[in-house]
Amino acid sequence: MRKEDPQKLEADEEPLIDTTAALPLRSKRTERRQKKRQLKETASKQHATLYDLPSEILLEILCFLKPSAIFRLSRTNQALRTFILEEEERIARQVIEVRYKVLAQCFIVPRLLNTLDEEARKALGDGKRHGAGTHSVHGHKKPYQHIAVPDAGVVCTCLTCLLAWNNLCLVVDFAHWQRNLDVGEPIPMIPRGKFPEWNHVLGEINRGVVEKALYGPLYYAAILEAHLKSTVGSIKRHGENKGNRRRRFRMDVGDVRAETDGFLERSGPPSLDFPFHRDNYYMLEAYLPNRGWNKEVEEWRYMPASQHERDVEFVKAWARRRQEEALVEIRNEETVVEVGKEVS
Repeated sequence: MRKEDPQKLEADEEPLIDTTAALPLRSKRTERRQKKRQLKETASKQHATLYDLPSEILLEILCFLKPSAIFRLSRTNQALRTFILEEEERIARQVIEVRYKVLAQCFIVPRLLNTLDEEARKALGDGKRHGAGTHSVHGHKKPYQHIAVPDAGVVCTCLTCLLAWNNLCLVVDFAHWQRNLDVGEPIPMIPRGKFPEWNHVLGEINRGVVEKALYGPLYYAAILEAHLKSTVGSIKRHGENKGNRRRRFRMDVGDVRAETDGFLERSGPPSLDFPFHRDNYYMLEAYLPNRGWNKEVEEWRYMPASQHERDVEFVKAWARRRQEEALVEIRNEETVVEVGKEVS
């Protein structure tokens, strides 16, 4: 029998590898502990949120939203609400520039009385002026049934601001009755000389919305959003009426989806008459005051922003004339008294 070489046997043998390992512990108690530890570690980590973004990026995102969506977003948490309120003017300005550039030129915001100089405030608050016919605080000899009267101690009552107040109240009221107009349900009419409670309540609600717009730019943007929705709905509603051949603004599906007022820059019917009664709502399509079509350049021209200052200067000049006339009357009375004394 052949004897094998011991060195060759050692070479043929493979090295031993230690594969021993701890047996995995598997128990419900251990699993519960592991899950608890994982949950604790996960909760301790900071997660990035929307308001953790840089301010510039967050503002850029907000400017793509509609005002109603921004209001809903502001209710999600206190941090985001605080940011929106702090940047409200900037956000509203950019939203209006993107979505409601045309409407913002048609519907201006009345000035607050405390933003004017002392001479203007005194002249606007003259009691004689408040009863001066069409230039009274009502903007008309009698107040409209669907328009709330502004507070003369808060809102500037020059002619420009009165018309601006009336227009904002009108678009809020017009938006309220859109459902009736869409489904064909008649709007309740108010008999002459009657003052129903429901109309008073609705007028006060509309007043509250407009007053918020005087202080909050986002509320003003929300009014423009509502009027754009009313205008789009009215044009669609009248367009479906085959018997209505009146001229209207050209509006396609893309204009509706864009949710901007860009299509209102096209040529269309002018808004010359103020809807002085809710009866006018049935035929009202695109109410866009304070502008006229220029045929030479084929574009709309809007009322200049300086019109308010001119109207205030007119009121101040009127107050000066009244003061001068009062002084003349006093001097005449004094002269008559002195002459009477000399004669006696």
